[in-house]
Amino acid sequence: MSPRNSRILKWTGLAAVVLVPLAFAGLFVGALAQSDSAIDRIPAAIVNEDTMITTTDANGDDQIVFAGRQLVTELTGADGFDWTITNAESAQELLDSGQVYAILTVPEDFSESILSLQSSDPVKADISIKTDDSHSYLTGSVAQVVGQTMTDTFGKAITAQYIGGIYASMGDLGTSLTQAADGATELSNGATQLSSGLQQYSDGVSSLESGLWQMSDQTAALGQLSSGVSQYTAGVSQLSSGLSAIAPYLSAPTPELQAKLDAIVGGLATTAAQGPALASGAAGLPALHDGITQAASGASDLADNGPALVSGATGLATGASQLATGLQSGADQIPSTDTDAAADAAEVVADPVGLNVSTENAVTDVGQGVATFFIPLGLWVGALAVFLVLRPVTRRALTSTARNGRLVASAIGRASLVTGAQALLLVALLHGALGVGWHLLPATLGFSLLTALAFTAFHYLLTIGLGRGGLVVSLFVLAVQVTSTGGIYPIQLLSTPFQVISPFLPLTYAVQGMQGIIAGGSPGSVVSAAAILLGFGVVSVLLALVAIRRTRRATALGLVPSVV
Repeated sequence: MSPRNSRILKWTGLAAVVLVPLAFAGLFVGALAQSDSAIDRIPAAIVNEDTMITTTDANGDDQIVFAGRQLVTELTGADGFDWTITNAESAQELLDSGQVYAILTVPEDFSESILSLQSSDPVKADISIKTDDSHSYLTGSVAQVVGQTMTDTFGKAITAQYIGGIYASMGDLGTSLTQAADGATELSNGATQLSSGLQQYSDGVSSLESGLWQMSDQTAALGQLSSGVSQYTAGVSQLSSGLSAIAPYLSAPTPELQAKLDAIVGGLATTAAQGPALASGAAGLPALHDGITQAASGASDLADNGPALVSGATGLATGASQLATGLQSGADQIPSTDTDAAADAAEVVADPVGLNVSTENAVTDVGQGVATFFIPLGLWVGALAVFLVLRPVTRRALTSTARNGRLVASAIGRASLVTGAQALLLVALLHGALGVGWHLLPATLGFSLLTALAFTAFHYLLTIGLGRGGLVVSLFVLAVQVTSTGGIYPIQLLSTPFQVISPFLPLTYAVQGMQGIIAGGSPGSVVSAAAILLGFGVVSVLLALVAIRRTRRATALGLVPSVV
């Protein structure tokens, strides 16, 4: 290499080194450029299991209550998560595979619980959010914040509807009391009519009394009739006595005539005997007749007043019924609870929608969650540091007759002893200091060693192909990976370009596999991550073979320094 080209390469390397810190800072700034709408891009699933309820209002009309659908509509139309509406089974599959970070479930009794706010025994309507730490450590916290904000907003709307219902009920109560007042008015009118009818009844009774007094007066005036009857009966008695006296001296020409004569004498005697009673009875007949006539007249008046009396009584009954109905309707709209029940009801109404957050494969220790990212990061930096100290190949090796594969295997083997020791120490720290269960040691150690070997092979490729400049490239790649790798936070929080390149970065799969092991996620995701890292290492080795072949050819032509 000419001195001029060597100086250009040197200054280019120095410029790259100067730009490394700016690259780290600039990438983070660029990654968070769309942070204002970042949460809206986090995928989550909604499972609405709510059951629709049909109720009947006071007017007898059917009312459909489907609060779960209302909640889902508000969620999908508001900020916070990229919601996918699905069923419980599909949502769980999406969560297990990491295609969504959270599942929000609306229970089947959600509408029933919302309706209970109108009863004397209200029940809080709970929804649930499920997350999985094996895909993103911070998603659970983000989901809880979003979920709590959503429940608070929806709960306030429900409370507002409830308070509005109270005011409406108060209006209905006023209407009911107005109806009760109208009923009381009719009751009063009926009572007035009843009073009037009773007055007429009293007047009729007075007329009857007057008639009776008139009958008494008229009885006293009929003495002459009584005297005449007495004279008549006296004459009959004298006639009967005379005939009885001469009867023995009378002799009828025939027996039949004699029998008739005897009958006449006997009849006159009987009539004469009944004369006093007849005279006594006859004395009262005229007054009795007049009294009865007047009594009939009074009764007629009483009968004429009867409809008014009945109408008044009917109005009284109707008014009383309306009054009772109105007052009962008003009473039914006022909840009847004791002090404790009222306090419980007030608490539910103030916060009608609750949130239950559950986490599958939960990582309860913050250090363990952070370690899933920093252990792979440490292995990358460790591999970079190894090739700052070790030479990837010497000129003697390049000019030897050793095969390219042997040279690559020898260099990577020496470096892997160091990076393997680094992995062992990091795993010991993970289990000893951070409290990860020792039963996971085979998995964590095996995966860390595989990661270390893959990163070692890649850094060997960089140094054998680009020399010391390859280590600067490693720093730039590291900056991109630190920015674009998910795990601790959802990758959807980043700007679109960083989301696109994330699946092509080895650190992404190193974090994914370590996270799956520590959190206890799906074994398939861990195996998949290990397979990708193995492929990454194998490809690095194959490219290193190509790179060392070119380096040996350049060395033979005197185009490279004596030591790479």
